[in-house]
Amino acid sequence: MEWSDETIARLRELWAEGHSTAEIGRRMGISKNAVVGKAHRLNLTARPSPIRRDGEAAAPRPVTPRRVVGPTLPPLPVAPASDPRLAPAPAPVVEPVRPALVRPVAAPRSRSQTCCWPLGEPGTSSFHFCGAEAVPGKPYCAEHAALAYVKVRDKREEAA
Repeated sequence: MEWSDETIARLRELWAEGHSTAEIGRRMGISKNAVVGKAHRLNLTARPSPIRRDGEAAAPRPVTPRRVVGPTLPPLPVAPASDPRLAPAPAPVVEPVRPALVRPVAAPRSRSQTCCWPLGEPGTSSFHFCGAEAVPGKPYCAEHAALAYVKVRDKREEAA
């Protein structure tokens, strides 16, 4: 923004009238931050905070009760042993949890030996992987490797 003598005079006039920086910006067609920056550079009188005025006392804060340390309830009376209603309930019997039987599973063939091409819809019972013998160094069989690895054509050949 170019600050001409007329715009500076207009800023000083609106500032002296007590308009907010946002209102001055709207009237002059500039941003509020531009008004604040120029007012600061011109050393115009500072505005009182819109949050707390100097002459006003701050509103008293509500008093929060202090947290009590220690027990807050009176102790329970000790029940005589003769009254069965006041005797503590017996602890429930908990059955020990037995570990499930673990059956050894044949080790699957490693990924490097079988084709990992997905067949079917994932999440359905018909979903599976190809499983054919994989090409050495690739995760797919020869048929699926031909689909997965396509040679990049040289663009210079197309231009010729």
